[in-house]
Amino acid sequence: MPKSRKQKEDAKAKLVDAFKKAKSVVFADYQGLKVAQADKLRKAARESNVDYLVAKKTLFTLAAKEAGYDLDARKFPGMMGGAFGLEDEVAPAKVLGDMTKETSIKLVGGLFEGQMVDADKVIALSKLPSRQQLLGQVVGTIYAPVSAFVRVLNAIRESMDGGSKALEAPAAPVAEPKVEEKPVESAPEAPVAPAAEAPAAA
Repeated sequence: MPKSRKQKEDAKAKLVDAFKKAKSVVFADYQGLKVAQADKLRKAARESNVDYLVAKKTLFTLAAKEAGYDLDARKFPGMMGGAFGLEDEVAPAKVLGDMTKETSIKLVGGLFEGQMVDADKVIALSKLPSRQQLLGQVVGTIYAPVSAFVRVLNAIRESMDGGSKALEAPAAPVAEPKVEEKPVESAPEAPVAPAAEAPAAA
């Protein structure tokens, strides 16, 4: 069913707004894309804060020019969809690039820093890490030395805890020193008096 004039104007206004807000735009030929695959694409786009819009090439051309871009979408092949990155410049290329691996969708060009780029450059951008992935790598690099430092502190604390526990442990009973008994000296024997000689017989 053909769209009414108001519907076309609304669609164009939405595209103009998307062009003005986007940090980058990636265009794709979505011909042959199945409904389930299109739903998956839109879900992936939402999760990456990317607006994915489909329209006729003439409408893309008019909206881009109204937003200040020199774009002739009629030169792109197939049926046209656009991914508009609202935060991450690489996200639209990543989202659509990932879909090319499992669907019929093809990258055909894009807008980066106000300039048109061809399909090869968009494909190259789709292979770069996203901003979120880069931030994760940076955070990991920053916190790596900190985590090592924390491990050292924990080891010191554990050793100190172990030492305090050793101090708190009950001391082993100390054996009383054995007193050596001195031998009792015996009293000196009294001298024995010599026996009296018996008187000689007469």
